[in-house]
Amino acid sequence: MDAEARRPLDGVTVVDFGQVYQGPYATYLMAMAGATVIKIEPLDGEPVRQRQVLGPEAAAPFAMLNGHKKCIALNIKAPEGQEIVRRLARDADVLVENFAPGALDRLGLGWEAMRALNPRLIYASGSGYGLSGPDRDNLAMDVTVQAASGLMSVTGFPDGPPVKAGPALVDFLSGVHLYAGIVSVLFEREKTGQGRLVEVAMQEVVFPAFASNLSFLYENGQVPPRTGNRHGGLATAPYNVYPTRDGHVSIIAIKEAHWHKLLAAMGREDLRDDPRFSSKAARVRHMEETDRLIAEWTAGLSRDEAMAILRRHKVPSAPVRDLVEVANDPHMHGRGMLEWLDHPQFGRLVVPNSPIIFHDAPRARAMPSARLGQHTAEVLAGRLGMSAGEIGALARGGVIGLDEGG
Repeated sequence: MDAEARRPLDGVTVVDFGQVYQGPYATYLMAMAGATVIKIEPLDGEPVRQRQVLGPEAAAPFAMLNGHKKCIALNIKAPEGQEIVRRLARDADVLVENFAPGALDRLGLGWEAMRALNPRLIYASGSGYGLSGPDRDNLAMDVTVQAASGLMSVTGFPDGPPVKAGPALVDFLSGVHLYAGIVSVLFEREKTGQGRLVEVAMQEVVFPAFASNLSFLYENGQVPPRTGNRHGGLATAPYNVYPTRDGHVSIIAIKEAHWHKLLAAMGREDLRDDPRFSSKAARVRHMEETDRLIAEWTAGLSRDEAMAILRRHKVPSAPVRDLVEVANDPHMHGRGMLEWLDHPQFGRLVVPNSPIIFHDAPRARAMPSARLGQHTAEVLAGRLGMSAGEIGALARGGVIGLDEGG
């Protein structure tokens, strides 16, 4: 292959035990960067695939995160299944898992056992609270980690209860960190020839995002409040979401130049020297008046009218869009980040590419996620040299699952 056409992880083989969102997103990023990802699922499928019992659409997120992966179904509690994992790991570059801490160790498939088989193996572990510490064994889901991490405490409005973030932010934020850890050790291994255990805890990836909220703590010595759509440290104004006749717009003015442009957009340059608004500190002290001034202007316009004026004056702003608008965004479709896919199981879906673009390399295109066990026979025959008879015997013995689609 032409060197300029290569993707960065071409030739890298990943044994993927990822489930739900955290692990699968890390390995999806690897697959889209060129890695061969062998996804190992239990015989009844990983948890997101199992949502199909509620209807095909319920399992549609599986399609978003598992295209470009070879899916095999394997009973890793059976000794024969454990031996298949060991054989795959001997020649793999990376093993990824986000089970509860210690789960694979109890099956003889943990880091120490895998390192003895393959010293070059990078063993990546994602968990809720980490592989050590007093909270190690606490059960973790995105929503519970949002609660424990403090994220909920600063989300919502001051007069309301704690609120979770709408999307599964912690799952995906930790998936990105897991990917970063893996590629960091891949780089290191080029120099040392040795693999390494790398781990990411969901709780820990959240804390750096509190930078603005913590500024309130340090300045005021008080628990940071929920600030709704305002700045987390209440240190910038304007910084809010404002109503229009048919929706909302987000407007922020970090620099004085931004504020002056906003005044020009509103036709209120007469307020430039008004002591209530003449500096950021003054606007923060008069935050209610600042927000009311802007809201009175935006409320008389449609969302598109407001955005046309704000963009013409180069004011940092954006329309508040719903997911139907975002899924059909011509900008992201034009860049190849989003693609429409006719999935044989889940119907017509919009699916994401990797946000990481490797220039001078072909960008992977959307493809349907595999059926449960679709690649079991292919992987066992092609990578482990098993005969059709051996594969058939393992299937009859309940060790492997073959293509459910026939």
